[in-house]
Amino acid sequence: MALSEPLVRFSSVQKTYDGSTLVVRDLNLDIQSGEFLSLLGPSGSGKTTTLMMLAGFESPTSGEISLAGKSITKTPPHKRNFGMVFQNYALFPHMTIADNVAYPLTVRKVDKSERENRVKKALDMVHLGGKGERYPGQLSGGQQQRVALARALVFNPQLVLMDEPLGALDKQLREHMQIELKELHRKLGLTFVYVTHDQSEALTMSDRVAVFNDGLIQQIDHVTKLYEEPVNRFVASFVGDNTVLDAQITFSDKGAGGVCKVRLPCGSELQGQDVNGAPLNYPVQACIRPERALIRSGAEAAPSNSLSARVNDVIYFGDHLRLRCQINNQAPATVKIPLSSPNIPQAGDVIWLVLPPEHLRIYA
Repeated sequence: MALSEPLVRFSSVQKTYDGSTLVVRDLNLDIQSGEFLSLLGPSGSGKTTTLMMLAGFESPTSGEISLAGKSITKTPPHKRNFGMVFQNYALFPHMTIADNVAYPLTVRKVDKSERENRVKKALDMVHLGGKGERYPGQLSGGQQQRVALARALVFNPQLVLMDEPLGALDKQLREHMQIELKELHRKLGLTFVYVTHDQSEALTMSDRVAVFNDGLIQQIDHVTKLYEEPVNRFVASFVGDNTVLDAQITFSDKGAGGVCKVRLPCGSELQGQDVNGAPLNYPVQACIRPERALIRSGAEAAPSNSLSARVNDVIYFGDHLRLRCQINNQAPATVKIPLSSPNIPQAGDVIWLVLPPEHLRIYA
């Protein structure tokens, strides 16, 4: 993917509704042509406001938004040529499916035969061919969302903007639609900008994810790097599960990015990756993904970089087991293990938790 000239650029964009509290603060963001970018974050983090400013429904308090090098900061929504998909579908209940999909073409005064052609292609694209004469009330929630998507795509937009479009669907249908959306993106090569608070949804579909909190992008990265190398504690906790241990830093090789050692309140010492370059004797948190931790029998000699833990619960999750473990003076730790693991421990067993240094990340 060429990174030279972005399709969209936010430059020093800020947004306040009351003149004092900044909902979006100093946003600098490039969106590349053809990518699937998700804006991820909790409620009130600024992600939806960012999407609404891109769509033109909100105006920045300061800063500039450009499209293909030209400012669109003051361009009204209907002149931006962006497709928009909302969580509540926003379909006209009194119009047929075909007429709903054709609406953007009708507004653009596309002639009838061309309009019918494009509507048919758009409905076929979302697997709703032959349902054009039905009304929204006759369709399921998933089918209505497909209609909304067809309407957003029918006029060949430069960008497709989606505001939590799958939030109203049940889990199984939502996961099915995630795969369909990703496949559609691959086929069409359009630029998708997708707002969600669901981290698994963002990781499943996106090329890159921008994690928002408190009006700022905390990290923007390709999904693998975002999950494996979160740059701060917020990203580490918001994206995926984490086992978190309170500790104190006792040795650091090179500061941020180097190897360091920490001591836990129980006296155990661990080695990990120093993310923020915390000073010696500084309180830190050691974090590891539950699937990266390993278990060994408590009857063995202590393995390298390990802690003694007592198993509180063994929980069946269908495709894996989760152990909830108690470590002295720490919050409960979670470990994910495959169903095929030999010698699965039972509640009450004492085990060794092995925390590989390359996966144990230390945050100031």
